[in-house]
Amino acid sequence: MSLVRETAAAEPLSPRLGGPTFTLRHRLLRIGWRLSWLALARWTPSPMHGWRRALLKLWGARLAASARVYPDVVIWWPAHLVMETHASLGPGVTCYNVGEIRLGAFAIVSQRAHLCSGTHDCHDPDFPLRSLPIEIGANAWIAAEAFVGPGVTVAEGAVLGARGVAMRNLSAWTVHAGNPASPMRERRRHPSNAGAQA
Repeated sequence: MSLVRETAAAEPLSPRLGGPTFTLRHRLLRIGWRLSWLALARWTPSPMHGWRRALLKLWGARLAASARVYPDVVIWWPAHLVMETHASLGPGVTCYNVGEIRLGAFAIVSQRAHLCSGTHDCHDPDFPLRSLPIEIGANAWIAAEAFVGPGVTVAEGAVLGARGVAMRNLSAWTVHAGNPASPMRERRRHPSNAGAQA
């Protein structure tokens, strides 16, 4: 399904001029999604992961049976979300998945972190929206209130420290921190998590 609106010549072509970025159909579907989450999931107790998984899957998310999504997570569009075995989106996470966001096995995104797969082309006078996928590798950890930007790959076992900002790829089994995030030290691999797969 094409998300970006196709416009007639008489309509404003640029969102800067009031034209919508997405098709009317997709905008209505997203309203339906948000209302469904608010009515059926947002209020649920934290342990009800199975119920929230079922709702997300109904809307097109691809989730392993052990994936965990907390009730106050904000997910822009479920069909762009992939979560493998024991992957977790913690309380208050914002998952702005205009492009696909994929969490590998045992990947953890902690409270109030922000995954942002959308940006704008600031060199184009129409300022169009661009989507670039995000991949969080197996055993990676995005700590509290950290930000992962469009197109970033967080490699297997990598850590982004609390309130860190990742606008470039993060190296495997390395702890990164700061804004912009930079490598601080290697992360010890444990036999129980090295090479975990979905």
